Amino acid sequence: MRKTVTRLADGRELLYYDRRDDVVREAVDRRSPHSSGSGQDRAGPTVGAAVSEVRRDPLLGDAVIVAAHRQGRTHHPPAGECPLCPSRDGRLSEIPDHDYEVVVFENRFPSLSGDTGRCEVVCFTPDHDASFADLSEDQAALVLAAWTDRTSALAELPGVRQVFCFENRGAEVGVTLAHPHGQIYAYPFVTPRTALMQRAVAAHLATTGRNLFDDTVERELADGARVVLTGAHWVAFVPYAAHWPYEVHLYPRRRVPDLRGLSDGARTAFPQTYLELLRRFDRVFGPDAPPTPYVAAWHQAPYDDERRGDFALHLELFTVRRSPGKLKFLAGSESGMSVFTNDVRPEAAAERLREVATTT
Repeated sequence: MRKTVTRLADGRELLYYDRRDDVVREAVDRRSPHSSGSGQDRAGPTVGAAVSEVRRDPLLGDAVIVAAHRQGRTHHPPAGECPLCPSRDGRLSEIPDHDYEVVVFENRFPSLSGDTGRCEVVCFTPDHDASFADLSEDQAALVLAAWTDRTSALAELPGVRQVFCFENRGAEVGVTLAHPHGQIYAYPFVTPRTALMQRAVAAHLATTGRNLFDDTVERELADGARVVLTGAHWVAFVPYAAHWPYEVHLYPRRRVPDLRGLSDGARTAFPQTYLELLRRFDRVFGPDAPPTPYVAAWHQAPYDDERRGDFALHLELFTVRRSPGKLKFLAGSESGMSVFTNDVRPEAAAERLREVATTT
């Protein structure tokens, strides 16, 4: 893999990731420092001007990010003005080069910036009409390499405690840019969901002397009813108490705290495994259904956790679609009290995800 580091006109960092070592990336961002992602000279905040604030909820103890500057961010532009396509045919975008493989750059409208952390955009492919599931295994491996590299780099930034790599796909989950991309958040705090996991792991260890993540994976494999697919290096299953209609958790067989710890074998096997999961998600509602909206979230251990070795890297993939043409909305119980009601039995979801496996 070859990594090329450069800067956009407004000073934001941009990184190209290429599979070939002989690729040269010398394109310069020819926009003015105040231009928008589409190349038009509309006012918009740059990283230096963006101000984020982290406030602590005294009752719940969790953090809330206040980022008022994001109100004016790019919202569903036409394909011809997509800021994540390469710069070509006289139109300038966030990516100065006329083509690319994988690109990472600082978000123009970040939720976190400066002393409160950092937000980055990850473009998986220059093809505006593709999706992650359309990537080749080599392309997916390059994305994994980029995620891992950014996890390492962001871990070194002052004040960063946790790095979150994720993809939101589909307008149904709030995506405002249709181009296939994900994001990376570098938080200055431990996220509430991770803190809950840490407490559960500590309590399980104190009670049983065993690791909760390991026991969870072993229980699912022994039961088998919710297992979606397995291999020498990865296992995927619908969790026993799934919150979402179709939800799959993907674990490496060997427990590691973050992406940096994956073995060579796990890295090699990941593209085939993950692409198969995504393709099954797109088939789960039938051949004529539109692409399945989803969230794909990597859970990594916080950097300052004394027992970070007890944490298990894993990916949680879920969709808000519960049946063809119907979405799972967070109603009063979910939004008001964080008590989920799932409309699909986890065992039925797993069975369906096995039924739509790729046949050769």
